[in-house]
Amino acid sequence: MGVETRNVRTGAAEGLSACKRLRINEIFHSLQGEADSVGLRTVFVRLTGCPLRCRYCDTTYAFHAGEWLDIDAVLDKVESFRTPHVCVTGGEPLAQPNCLVLLERLCDAGNRVSLETSGAMPIGGVDARVVRVVDVKTPGSGEAARNRVDNFALLTQRDQVKFVVCSREDYEWSANYIVEHRLADRCQVLFSPSYGEITPTMLADWILEDRLPVRFQLQLHKILWGDVPGK
Repeated sequence: MGVETRNVRTGAAEGLSACKRLRINEIFHSLQGEADSVGLRTVFVRLTGCPLRCRYCDTTYAFHAGEWLDIDAVLDKVESFRTPHVCVTGGEPLAQPNCLVLLERLCDAGNRVSLETSGAMPIGGVDARVVRVVDVKTPGSGEAARNRVDNFALLTQRDQVKFVVCSREDYEWSANYIVEHRLADRCQVLFSPSYGEITPTMLADWILEDRLPVRFQLQLHKILWGDVPGK
């Protein structure tokens, strides 16, 4: 999502406590491409690392590359873009425990903060002011066994769950899943077509035919800039 400011570095002095640092893949300024804040100018903080290997992953470059930054330096960079919307993403941001500290600090600074997480990590420790966008991994992702069902009870109407649908089989699985876990009663439910696997029109037609209580979405950043890392 968006592109600007890759491989951000800081001149923070050596010896800073490791508990105040995070490994950051990139910080950039763009338009939010997904979820209910789509189209808003947003600063993205992409953390390095992810324990999952989804078949359709478009951010494999975030698995390992990154710079260790002090949380104060991250906040300074975010503030420099002069927008209150901040999205913490990955990789899987919650794989780094200090992500929880970063989220709290971003909220304390007056930002409207969202978190994009794979659904494979517990979300109970996330600051209550953060909007949580939680993936539900479909069979087509290859990681459906990693879904943490216990996270669902923590979701509120401010939060969202996202299904990336790769096929008709994925769609039917997802439609049954939202009923089984009463997800539409808990929060917003987002359905996206897996980029290059099914067409947006196919997914839209299926949703309309079955009258699903979900929000169809496309990845705005890919419409604008294509499937390019860092956008």
